[in-house]
Amino acid sequence: MADLRANLPKYSLWLALALLAWFVIAAFGTKIGLIGWEIGFGFMTVTAGPWLIAVTGLVALAAFALAWTATPRGPWWKAAIALAIPAVLFLAMLSVRAGGAGAPPIHDVSTDLRNPPQFSAGTIAMRADQGANPLVDYGTPLGRMPLWAGRVDGDLAVQNHADVIAANYRDLQPIPVGNATREQAIAAVVAAMAEIGLDDIRTDAAAGRVEGVAETFAYGFRFDVVARITGTRIDLRSASRVGVGDLGYNADRVRALSEAIRRRLAES
Repeated sequence: MADLRANLPKYSLWLALALLAWFVIAAFGTKIGLIGWEIGFGFMTVTAGPWLIAVTGLVALAAFALAWTATPRGPWWKAAIALAIPAVLFLAMLSVRAGGAGAPPIHDVSTDLRNPPQFSAGTIAMRADQGANPLVDYGTPLGRMPLWAGRVDGDLAVQNHADVIAANYRDLQPIPVGNATREQAIAAVVAAMAEIGLDDIRTDAAAGRVEGVAETFAYGFRFDVVARITGTRIDLRSASRVGVGDLGYNADRVRALSEAIRRRLAES
């Protein structure tokens, strides 16, 4: 018992550091393609992560209690660090879940619900080659789409994407071009996409289309973004490549891009 009391703080710290390494591998191993997102995010983070946090936290708490009450007092600071690591990870997971708690289980959002902007043939082909989510039909009820069948029920099952977006993201509206020329509007979109951190920005002036790719810092989840520019308005669309829901990230991106575009149009 004396050996356990003396060494448990050290062991708990090793365990906490291993837990931290587990989540780093999950997040950045997925990002660089070392492991698939189903393993890195689905299993390592969502399924196994909470259990590992709980076990590590309990071991660290026991180690802290034993070290603090020992005579002479043991290396309690090691147990304190070990306890802080799962606590921070737990709070981070709670924060992410709370942020997306009210988001509907969709991953494709647009400012035009009747005729959402279309991605280029190149983007569609790339998504197909990478096994990404198929682009959705905004008029088909969720319950009749393979990705949502069995996952949604009740009123949500009979609603289509247009219904869900209208009910949850009423602030996502087309952007009036105003007095800006077509060229100025396209330039504003390109600059705005770069400002909010999109990569691989491509412009098709003839089609009035600008596309870009967003990527999350952790896990490297990618989202395709397209803007359609006409003589009177600009419509935006953002769609995830993987996953059923998006925790509201696509709507947040459309908001950020819309604000950046509006600001540039006001200055032109």
